[in-house]
Amino acid sequence: MTGPGGGTAPRRLVVLRHAKSAWPDGVPDHDRPLAPRGHRDAPAAGRALAAAGCVPDLALCSTAVRARRTWELAAAQWAGPAPVRFDPRLYGADVPELLDVVHETPAEVGTLLLVGHNPGLEELVLDLAGEGLGDALDEVRLKFPTSAVAVLAWHGPDWRALTPGTALLTLMTVPRGAKPHDGDV
Repeated sequence: MTGPGGGTAPRRLVVLRHAKSAWPDGVPDHDRPLAPRGHRDAPAAGRALAAAGCVPDLALCSTAVRARRTWELAAAQWAGPAPVRFDPRLYGADVPELLDVVHETPAEVGTLLLVGHNPGLEELVLDLAGEGLGDALDEVRLKFPTSAVAVLAWHGPDWRALTPGTALLTLMTVPRGAKPHDGDV
């Protein structure tokens, strides 16, 4: 990957926790839908990624309904959708499992988006970040809520080289959509 001026551009791992989900009675965890707030926040996450220049070259998304819907609503905010792979291993994954999936990413992918669940995503960000800009690491340590976005930048020949402590946490944000006005449906 060559960046502007011929230098090596950093790779970016963008981590997006699914938007707020509902808890309907009798619905298995994997099948839980987004709550109304989730339907507002997921597009806001997509807009935040676009504003930060972090539209992915590839997205890896959990197969859980709430993660898939978060992906759909976020990606709809971009000029063109990125390729996506729905991977059942991301549902309930811990850090080693998440890294296994990330390490399989083709070398030509410069920006990878991972859409999934806590506590795995929060722990992954904290594991990979050797340091962070501003108070981004403290924010992740405090809480990685629904719709949270973390961007990790690092230099490496391919995704297998991404290991704990090798990335810089460049962004931590929690985009929120506008609440409906009284009387809106």
